[in-house]
Amino acid sequence: MQWHYLDPGKPQQNGYIESFNGSLRDECLNEEIFDSLDDARRKLGLWRYDYNHVRPHSSLGNKTPAEARRALELSEGSAHGALAQAQNDNYQPQGLSL
Repeated sequence: MQWHYLDPGKPQQNGYIESFNGSLRDECLNEEIFDSLDDARRKLGLWRYDYNHVRPHSSLGNKTPAEARRALELSEGSAHGALAQAQNDNYQPQGLSL
């Protein structure tokens, strides 16, 4: 079977990532001035923590992504290890203070 895609790269192809990209752009990138690469990493880390652990998402039943992931991992019938894992075992989260 051959796959046919409508218009590659159009927003309609993946609405979830387009929504995320819009949120990142509107809430962080358009609002912040980055003084250095370290400053950008710190501010983006804070935004990412807020997005994943603090703010509920209506698409997840008003749960945070972290809560939704835990619920999925604990639910019956879910395959152990089915969710994506960090690629780098040496990853160290950046500090969360301004």
